[in-house]
Amino acid sequence: MPDPIPLLIDTDPGVDDALALLMAFNDTAHRVVGLSIVAGNVGLSHTVGNALKLCDVAGQEAVPVFPGCEGPLVHPCEDAADVHGADGFGDTGYVPSERKASTEHAALAILRLSHEHAGRLLLVALGPLTNLALALRLDPTLPQRVARLVVMGGAVTGHGNLTAAAEFNVGYDPEAAKVVFDAFDRIDLADWEATLAHGLHHDRVLEWLDADSPRARFYRDISRRTREWSADRRGEYWHSADALAMALALRPDGVVESVRRPLQVETEGRHARGSTVVDWRGPPGEGVDIMLRYDQAQFEALVQAALAAT
Repeated sequence: MPDPIPLLIDTDPGVDDALALLMAFNDTAHRVVGLSIVAGNVGLSHTVGNALKLCDVAGQEAVPVFPGCEGPLVHPCEDAADVHGADGFGDTGYVPSERKASTEHAALAILRLSHEHAGRLLLVALGPLTNLALALRLDPTLPQRVARLVVMGGAVTGHGNLTAAAEFNVGYDPEAAKVVFDAFDRIDLADWEATLAHGLHHDRVLEWLDADSPRARFYRDISRRTREWSADRRGEYWHSADALAMALALRPDGVVESVRRPLQVETEGRHARGSTVVDWRGPPGEGVDIMLRYDQAQFEALVQAALAAT
C-alpha cells in the first residue's frame, strides 16, 4: 500500500469541526500530522482544549496540537457560542485532556510541516483563515509546497449565515480570507450553500449516534445543543459544513458536480463585507474549484463510519 497522505487540519473546534476531525482520524489513507488551531466558533483557549480532548476520545494522543491566532487579523468579530455553546462543545462540562498543546505557534507549524511534507501535504482549513494568512505573510512560497488546499468557507451566490451575504469562516476574518484566496492558484471549496444542499436527516443522525463507541457517545453529547438548535430552525435536516469539506478532502472522487470560477473576497462595504464574490461569467478554467454536488450516500457513509469507529 502507498504511504498515507500527510494531512494538516487548520480548525476552530466547534461541533462540526469535531465531526470532520473524527472522519479524518478514521481514514487509513491519510495520516493527520497536526492540528493548527484558531479562534472562531469560540475563543482560542476553548478551541485548543476541544482539539486536545477530541484527540483523546479518538485515541489520537500522538497528534500534535498547535495554538494559533486569538482573533482576526484586523477587525474583531463575535464568535458562534450561541450555536456551539460557550465552550464550543455544547457546554457538556467534559473532563479536560491532561495533555498540553505544543508551544509552537500554528503559523510556524504550518510552514514547518509544509517543508517536511513538501509536494504531498493535504491542507484542510475548517475555520477562519487567520493562521494560514499569517503563515503566508511569513513565507509567500507556502503554496508551492502544498499538494492540495481544501477550504470550508464562503457563500458563492451570496446566501450567508453570519450576515445576509457572508458565511461565518470568511466573514469572521475577511482580510485573512483574501490573503489566502489571492495566494493559492488552486483551492477546492466547500461553501455554505453546498452544505445546505447536503443535509443529514435528524433520524439518521440519531441512529449513528446510538453506536456503541466512545466517539459516538462523546459526539452525541457535544452535538445535542446544535442539533436541537438546527431542528428548531431548519426542520428535519441537520447540516455539518466541516464534515462535508472533510469528505471533499478525503474522497474527492465523491464530487458529482463542480465548477471553476474566479472568486474575490469583499473586505469593504457596508452590507457585503466578508462575502465571496464569484464571477459566474468565467473564464471557466480559472479560479477556485467550487463543489456544487457531492455523492450523498458516500458522504453519509463517511460520517457513519467515523462515529461508529472504536
